[in-house]
Amino acid sequence: MDKTVALIPVRGGSKSIPLKNIKELCGKPLVYWTAKAACEAALVDKVYVATDSDEIKKCVTSFADKEKELFSKLVVIDRNEKNASDTASTESVMLEFAAKYDFESIVLVQATSPLLQGKDIDGGLEVFNTPDTDSVISLVVQKRFLWELDGENAVPSNYDYLNRPRRQEFEGYFMENGAFYITTKSGLLTTKCRISGHIKSYVMDENTAIEIDEPDDFIIVEKLLQRRLKAQRNQNRKPIRMVVTDCDGCLTDGGMYYSENGDELKKFNTKDGMALARLRDQGIIVGIITGENMKLNQRRADKLGLSFIEQGVKDKLEALKTLIDRYDVAMEEVLYIGDDINDIGAMSAVGYSACPADALSEIRETADYIASCKGGEGVVREVLNILWRV
Repeated sequence: MDKTVALIPVRGGSKSIPLKNIKELCGKPLVYWTAKAACEAALVDKVYVATDSDEIKKCVTSFADKEKELFSKLVVIDRNEKNASDTASTESVMLEFAAKYDFESIVLVQATSPLLQGKDIDGGLEVFNTPDTDSVISLVVQKRFLWELDGENAVPSNYDYLNRPRRQEFEGYFMENGAFYITTKSGLLTTKCRISGHIKSYVMDENTAIEIDEPDDFIIVEKLLQRRLKAQRNQNRKPIRMVVTDCDGCLTDGGMYYSENGDELKKFNTKDGMALARLRDQGIIVGIITGENMKLNQRRADKLGLSFIEQGVKDKLEALKTLIDRYDVAMEEVLYIGDDINDIGAMSAVGYSACPADALSEIRETADYIASCKGGEGVVREVLNILWRV
């Protein structure tokens, strides 16, 4: 029997955002992030993802198979359809799970809280293991001034408007962020509730107050998650063994030129070419991934002696995954230079990312380094010079 299990219920019938739980967030399905957090929690013995959807089951199984070491504790199980309806409670799937599996305590993890981390779950379990504790709930501190309506009158409920406190002096209030709930199996079966008895709390960062319920929530949370991933990459950066760049907008200015004869022309920067060639001579794997499929791109790659050029690519992250397998390189050992929305998945996944000064705003927010020059003006040379002085 497992001492502590984590349960992540995910259903396929979300109305506000169809198949919300596998919609991509920073290049991964939404459920990936909470499954990752639960698997990284040292005090959790096994992680169960319960779903009624074959599509979700296939998706979770796929990323778990690709990252077997990370998701070694993960098991995908079926969820009864009646416990996955619009009106079914989360407790119903918890009780269904409790009837089938042996465990002492359970951590209910909600897939709509992708900012959750393994250290948060472990922190909650440490509180749970203290004396006189039956359940633990995750909370955040909110420092907002609340009002109530008394008939037509507005009345403040948590402060005195005649003595409005400064934010740093305002204690605020605690709010559920929905990230996780911890209780015992016996408590769950007795009360049929996710928390009961003597309840204690684990306070998380204020940013984790956002749960993904509406499309706009994805936009907000993605920005916060990108910022965290960037900080983590900077802390744990490995030596770069592979450099990958987009073509148009990075190696070129993104323009397409035509001669009188109808020939298609592009302007490449010789400084970029020299930098890539010198890097190749140092034993670094260098190449291009581009959505276009043009002979002149291939000619440029051949002239520079690049290790590879992948053209006509629709999913650049998947192409990159194939390349790191081919060259036996870890994703954390890749530098990726991109400028447009189809680069964001790859840029979010690699160890170091960069972009031109005129890249899309979403790309600039994702990149670890933003060049001072625009695409085609020596962006690649500038980035590589920062890292290698090429």
